[in-house]
Amino acid sequence: MNRFTSKQIQDNKNYLELLSQKFPCIGIAASEVINLKAIMNLPKGTEHFLTDIHGEHEAFNHVMRNASGVVKRKITDVLGKTLSESDIQELATLIYYPDEKLQQVKSLEKNLGDWYKITIYRLVQVCRDASSKYTRSKVRKALPPSFAYIMEELLHENENRFNKKDYYNEIINAIVSLDQADEFIIEISSVIQRLTIDHLHIIGDIYDRGSGSHIVMDTLMEHHSLDIQWGNHDILWMGAAAGDLSCIANVVRICLRYSNMDILEDGYGINLLPLATLALEMYSDDSCKNFIPKVNSTEVFTDSDMQLLSKMHKAISIIQFKLEHQLVLSHPEFEIEDRLLLDKIDYKASIIKINGVDYELNDSNFPTIDSKEVWKLSLDEERVIQKLRSSFTLSERLQKHVRFLLSKGSIYLNYNGNLLFHASLPMNKDGSFKEVKINNKYYKSRELLDKLDQYVREAYFGDGQSNIGPEIFWYLWCHKDSPLFGKNKMATFERYLVVNKSTHKEVYTPYYNLISDEKIAKKILIEFGLDPDQGHIINGHVPVKSKDGESPIKANGRLLVIDGGFARAYQKTTGIAGYTLIYNSYGLQLASHEPFESVEKAVNDGKDIRSTIRVIEKVLDRKKVADTDVGLSLSKRIYYLEMLISAYRSGSLKERL
Repeated sequence: MNRFTSKQIQDNKNYLELLSQKFPCIGIAASEVINLKAIMNLPKGTEHFLTDIHGEHEAFNHVMRNASGVVKRKITDVLGKTLSESDIQELATLIYYPDEKLQQVKSLEKNLGDWYKITIYRLVQVCRDASSKYTRSKVRKALPPSFAYIMEELLHENENRFNKKDYYNEIINAIVSLDQADEFIIEISSVIQRLTIDHLHIIGDIYDRGSGSHIVMDTLMEHHSLDIQWGNHDILWMGAAAGDLSCIANVVRICLRYSNMDILEDGYGINLLPLATLALEMYSDDSCKNFIPKVNSTEVFTDSDMQLLSKMHKAISIIQFKLEHQLVLSHPEFEIEDRLLLDKIDYKASIIKINGVDYELNDSNFPTIDSKEVWKLSLDEERVIQKLRSSFTLSERLQKHVRFLLSKGSIYLNYNGNLLFHASLPMNKDGSFKEVKINNKYYKSRELLDKLDQYVREAYFGDGQSNIGPEIFWYLWCHKDSPLFGKNKMATFERYLVVNKSTHKEVYTPYYNLISDEKIAKKILIEFGLDPDQGHIINGHVPVKSKDGESPIKANGRLLVIDGGFARAYQKTTGIAGYTLIYNSYGLQLASHEPFESVEKAVNDGKDIRSTIRVIEKVLDRKKVADTDVGLSLSKRIYYLEMLISAYRSGSLKERL
């Protein structure tokens, strides 16, 4: 303990004095050091990686509950020698959906009292195993207040110990006899789910396509430990919440395209009546056949509903194209004049000139477009978009969700030796990092991502005096140099209005051609301060076509792309329903999932998501807390606590007895 010199103590005296307020004497400080050093030798907690959820709240909820199959494997490890496969599945389903499963059991089970006792006994054994890698203090914090004392006794007592056997059994008997079994089962199932996964990573695109993004956000806000790397669909909603008109129009258009009005109207209280009124007036005799929404197979719409949605879809699309035209004109520094397309249309001939080539339009009815001022909104369109802006900026639930995204989120994250970001890095074809001009200055690589992260926060929280406005959200949504997008253009205009499909093509930026090269992947890891031989880049954004034999493991294992198609819209392309990644003390495991059917099927038929687990890396020596970022933080705390003890012993500081 005398390894600290008088100079070291003196140089840190102000901090040590602050530290002494919490640790006022040698005994208390030493006790904390002992505790922290013990924690450093516990197994590393399990990390769970998910990406591209796209509003599929039921599938997301199930994967969260079953921890990508980890819960079931834990049951098998603990009870596999004494339970059949069907019993294991029944117990797993109970842990995933305790409320629903209990209702089913109570309607079928003849001897409910015995079932309760056996089930509670089994749940305690599974929970004990799940809690074994944590300190008692951490486990205690995870326990529900109503059962904290009882659960702690059951988890830390051996039911076979002679002196405590009757005591242990009586606790379970009392839970049942006092009609507390249902509540206890629900609570301990929640504890098992929580302790199975120590930390959650969401690598972007929570929003759009599916109907339950707001439900996913509510779930994430209740999670005990997580981080989020923003995807371009998330940043779009953040821009809408910040009041950017182009982002708002895009958000509403996408919701109408996928017939997901519930998230707007019921989820966030966005008033669509003004848009519906405009659409019926402007496009009353228009079939809007190119704007018919995509409909989920479980949804049923009347013909009149579809006609209205199609008209609304076209109305907001035209508003979007006008607003984006205005935005590009007002921001020449974005250098994307090639996206100015409304003024390239010959409205009489119904053709458009793109890159010097004439293409046929599939629509000729544009009653709100003035060919002399194509970017100008009509008075009715202006009223609609301003009312939508008020709805978005005043939506309490949306603003709460966006602030959570800002609080827990970032463009990228270094975590336990891995680099997490949603999509890409701007790069040149030769493998060098591309310099990108932002706010009239050039940035590249990590510096670029840091600056964009700063500008996102500045744009949302700013007072209007900054040079950075909410248009930065639109830039990140679809600009060719956006690390969240990664394509040469977003061809929404062409896909809606141009017949020739060759104009619809969006070309991926050089990152996607380069990143399969192990040397490039290692170069990126080094640029972000990570070990190129041990670290991994973990991305989403681009669905991996598993059915075509494409692997999510690239660059000789240095890159993991785990977008496998959570969104139903992608599952025909990918052939599966998503990848997730598990990183525990034994190494990395990749899980590929088949489509989730429904909660009812899971409860009634035991239909879990079928998952295939693939071990990517297995460590020879089991990783401990000391090997993690948390361990690094604890090491620093230990260092200064030991310095504080030295200061007390040398007389440099007085104990606060």
